[in-house]
Amino acid sequence: MAGSESKGDLPDGAGCIPRHVAIIMDGNGRWARQRGQPRHAGHRAGVESVRRVIEACVEHGTEILTLFAFSSENWRRPRSEVDMLMELFMVALGREICKLDKNNIRLRVIGETSAFPQKLQRQIAEAEARTADNDGLLLQIAANYGGRWDITQAARRLAQQVASGELDPADIDEACFARATAFGDVPDPDLFIRTGGEQRISNFLLWHCAYSELYFTPVLWPDFDKETFAEALSEYARRERRFGQASEQLDKANTG
Repeated sequence: MAGSESKGDLPDGAGCIPRHVAIIMDGNGRWARQRGQPRHAGHRAGVESVRRVIEACVEHGTEILTLFAFSSENWRRPRSEVDMLMELFMVALGREICKLDKNNIRLRVIGETSAFPQKLQRQIAEAEARTADNDGLLLQIAANYGGRWDITQAARRLAQQVASGELDPADIDEACFARATAFGDVPDPDLFIRTGGEQRISNFLLWHCAYSELYFTPVLWPDFDKETFAEALSEYARRERRFGQASEQLDKANTG
């Protein structure tokens, strides 16, 4: 980047903004521990980061933001923490849905939500219905979601269609399988961000991230702000996305 650019600025060039960004929001507990606070303080601080990143996506023109809020493995955490996360989810939904709707943002919750308390299930359904006609940013919250669960559910759906005679097994290809997943109606993530320093995808979007650009940052989620998000976009803009092709092929296509 040129020396005249400030930290977090994006380089010039078309196509530098990812259409779909997916984020593993990691580091809430460590953030709280560093400050001598209970874990729930980190989770509550993380809600503010969600708000900042949503605003940044709208400002930069990203169309889809997918956040990993609660994995299917998170049920293994202490019951008190799980209960607190469920309560925080309900409070955040109730507090933020008006703002999301006012800003033309559509909310969708992806995952096995039937495992949640009935009150939370009702809140999710009401929030999704309220924002269903909005055509701005699509905010997807992956809650009680796992990549293996998603693949298993897709396989089960296709198997049921084959058993009922609706689908010929010979017609099952990658595109068909992708449509059967929970994210089958949106493009795969262009940029996959994980905060908190860990460098793994932790059962998130296993099918969909085959060609996503992975970006790992040591910044803990409650400290992730518009500037650090812009830094991730800058790194994404500098990468060459080949999708299995050689650089020479892309150069030829771009100049032809």
